[in-house]
Amino acid sequence: MTAVATTELDIEEYRRELTGYCYRMLGSAFDAEDAVQETMVRAWRSLDKFEGRSSLRSWLYRIATNVCMDSLGSGQRRARPMDLSATAWQPVADSLAAQRANEAWMEPMTDERILPDSADPADVAVGRESIRLAFVAALQHLPPRQRVVLVLREVLRWKAAEVADLLDTSVASVNSALQRARSTLSNVQSESGDAYDPLDAAQQELLEKYVAAFEAYDIDTFVTLLREDATQSMPPYEMWIQGRDDIRTWMLGPGQHCRGSRMVPMIVNGAPGLAQWRAAPEGGYVPWALYVLDVRDGAVANISTFLDTRLFSLLGIPETPPA
Repeated sequence: MTAVATTELDIEEYRRELTGYCYRMLGSAFDAEDAVQETMVRAWRSLDKFEGRSSLRSWLYRIATNVCMDSLGSGQRRARPMDLSATAWQPVADSLAAQRANEAWMEPMTDERILPDSADPADVAVGRESIRLAFVAALQHLPPRQRVVLVLREVLRWKAAEVADLLDTSVASVNSALQRARSTLSNVQSESGDAYDPLDAAQQELLEKYVAAFEAYDIDTFVTLLREDATQSMPPYEMWIQGRDDIRTWMLGPGQHCRGSRMVPMIVNGAPGLAQWRAAPEGGYVPWALYVLDVRDGAVANISTFLDTRLFSLLGIPETPPA
């Protein structure tokens, strides 16, 4: 019993990195958490069959891969609004006219839930880039096996032979799948923002100005923080809009109910993120949205707003803003 108990503790040590793997595979915070929990359950039930012929880590990744492949069997891929339409929404006043179920959309994930702790700044930077929204969204265009190969080879740096063993295939097949995956990504991946560094004074100043302008609902100042071609999207709505003028129109029109909100910075998908609580009519604040910002050349290039408030509980964000 002692050996099994120790192994169960060892399994738990891999929860965070497995969550990161499943998130990249599935593009959903909720699906990733469910997949990892199912992985843990299957592993716990099969401990007596684990003979140590592979490492515990490899064994767990094999189980997690099977769980993700089962989940991806339906063929549905999660997307961002700009992945569904090549043109921005016009007119802005009608932007909330169409929406889709939460299951259709990419979901954000906080870095602390999926990136391992590291004292090496280079490792931290690589980890953040591998969970940027644009990259994870591009992964969703790949067939499941190609997705597995690319994530394990390019992100987690597994050897081709290790991936071949996990997938019960040949090294040649792995290399071929990786080549096809790279080709697809080069055609579908959109540009991410600049690499995010929480210690960069200029980036933090921009984020502070963004929060201050939003909380004051000073839209004249707010739009000066955006690039001329900045974009904004807001799942579950299908809309996405582009340009300072349209974002200003939206903020003073459909978005005007966000006046009086509170916002708190955090790191989400390897980028500057914000949790928003909207003022409640009866007083106080209620969870409203989670933001991911892309910043390029010192200005905000994209605002991804996620309105699924279940994310607050899932990601450990408090129901009310800190005092």
